[in-house]
Amino acid sequence: QGGNNAGHTVVVDGKEYDFHLFPSGIINPKAISFIVLILFDRNYVQTVQEMSVRSSLKDWEKRLIISDRAHIVFDFHQAVDGLQEVQRQAQEGKNIGTTKKGIGPTYSSKAARTGLRICDLLSDFDEFSSRFKNLAQQYKSMFPTLEIDIEGQLKKLKGYAEKIRPMVRDGVYFMYEALHGSPKKILVEGANAALLDIDFGTYPFVTSSNCTVGGVCTGLGVPPQHVGDVYGVVKAYTTRVGIGAFPTEQINEIGDLLQSRGHEWGVTTGRKRRCGWLDLVILKYAHMINGFTALALTKLDILDVLDEIKIGVAYKLGGKRIPYFP
Repeated sequence: QGGNNAGHTVVVDGKEYDFHLFPSGIINPKAISFIVLILFDRNYVQTVQEMSVRSSLKDWEKRLIISDRAHIVFDFHQAVDGLQEVQRQAQEGKNIGTTKKGIGPTYSSKAARTGLRICDLLSDFDEFSSRFKNLAQQYKSMFPTLEIDIEGQLKKLKGYAEKIRPMVRDGVYFMYEALHGSPKKILVEGANAALLDIDFGTYPFVTSSNCTVGGVCTGLGVPPQHVGDVYGVVKAYTTRVGIGAFPTEQINEIGDLLQSRGHEWGVTTGRKRRCGWLDLVILKYAHMINGFTALALTKLDILDVLDEIKIGVAYKLGGKRIPYFP
């Protein structure tokens, strides 16, 4: 699991959980959960502690491991995410529709080699503080209206460091032991969808990570030969949060019905999801990239009240049917 930009509603024994940072497996008392990619700093410890009280999760901190290589999303990353959306709207008349959780700016810092990781936070705090101040100043120079309480942030971060220290492990060695020690079942949970992949999604209306199957190798440091079954999860209709191309979208009573019957709200943003008929072209495209060994088809019952359902079967470009996703 990674950033809190994605939400997962999980129902177990009739009890509903809304997760953002926690891997869904945290509910299972026999499972060890592992956060590997992006860790969110804003009131992180308080948030998860409140969450455990609210959802009566017992001993979650004993079952949660955080990779030392996970990048940290700072408060100013989140603020910049919002400012960038305002800029896009002003300059282009449209934005990307991010969740404004700071994920894009954090990945930008990561790619620019100015990002800070959990291992930095837990080692030399003076060195961490110096790099944090440099990164904050970089963003302040790019966004003059940005206000950052540098000393206040560092004080909070020092507190977080001690609270999460017992959970942090060398992520690569942890996975190596899991793969080569006594036999285990390893389930990798993908946040976001294939069409939100930074390289293979509907760019630029995508997230910042590889949320296709390749992310298993790049995110966890797992060699490709260890990837076994790949389960594609697909609704019996198509949904999308935010803007971007959506050929089978139904901006009518059908779309409204799918939205209301399917409870299609973004877990993170509360935004209504756009709804339309199942699009087999993007499903086949997702299969081309991921090589599904099985599909889990969900929400079929939402269509129960319809006498007739439609399915998108092909795309035309310039009047001709095309065999690929353009």
